[in-house]
This record gives sequence, structure tokens and C-alpha cells, in this order.
Amino acid sequence: MNRALLNSPFLLGFEHIERLLERTAKADSYPPYNIEHTGEDRLTITLAVAGFAAEDLSVTIEDNQLVIRGRQADPEDKTFLHRGIARRQFQRSFVLAEGISVLNAELDHGLLSIALERPRQEAVVKTIPIRSAGVHLGDAKHRN
Repeated sequence: MNRALLNSPFLLGFEHIERLLERTAKADSYPPYNIEHTGEDRLTITLAVAGFAAEDLSVTIEDNQLVIRGRQADPEDKTFLHRGIARRQFQRSFVLAEGISVLNAELDHGLLSIALERPRQEAVVKTIPIRSAGVHLGDAKHRN
């Protein structure tokens, strides 16, 4: 990652973004996923989770991260001569921008789809009052 970009004196308070970028760079590639733009303010993340039932999966939001976990228990009543289909657990995280909300999650034919919505941002202009370094009205009363 190009650290010089985030070390600019014009980017104040973005240290957390640098940490998030470093964390996502280390992410595992399982399960595979797509991110689809489904509307002007909507996205859908689809993960390929074949073999997982809805009760094997969890979708949570933790510190502005969408976290998807999958955990399967090994069947105790089966004896395998060959086991080529791994039953593995996973955790996949996506960092969410401020204000993005999760609408729903749906499991269909081995694909977990998570619908997200980004609310429209209103332009905000805030005027900051400038105080004079001279005598303030409150200070003048206390000097006498």
C-alpha cells in the first residue's frame, strides 16, 4: 500500500482508513464473492457458500464492518472412504462506509445475497465563528 498518500498533511484523521486497508489486504479468498450495483443507492454482495445451511451462517455488523461467518459441524454418523469436499469454516469482512445499512440477507441455491443501501448524503455547509485574540466581552467584566 502507498502510505505516502495517507500521510498527506491535507488528510487529517484518516489513520483508521490506513488500518482498514492493511486489514483488508490480508483477507482470505474464501468464499468467493461478487459485489453488484443493483440500483442508484443499492449494492448486493453475493457469496458462494454451497453446502452451508442458513443456520450455519451468521451476518453481523461490527465496528462498521459487515462480517459473514460460516461454520459447519462434522457429521458424526458418517464414515468417509475419501473426503474431497472440505467442510471448512470461514469469516469474510467488508468495511462499510458511514451510513450504509444492511437491508436483508437471503440464502438461495448455495448463494448468500446481502442487500445494502447507501442513503443519499445532503451537502452540509457549516460556518465556524472566528474569535478575536483580543479582549472578549466576558473577559472585560472580570478584569476590573
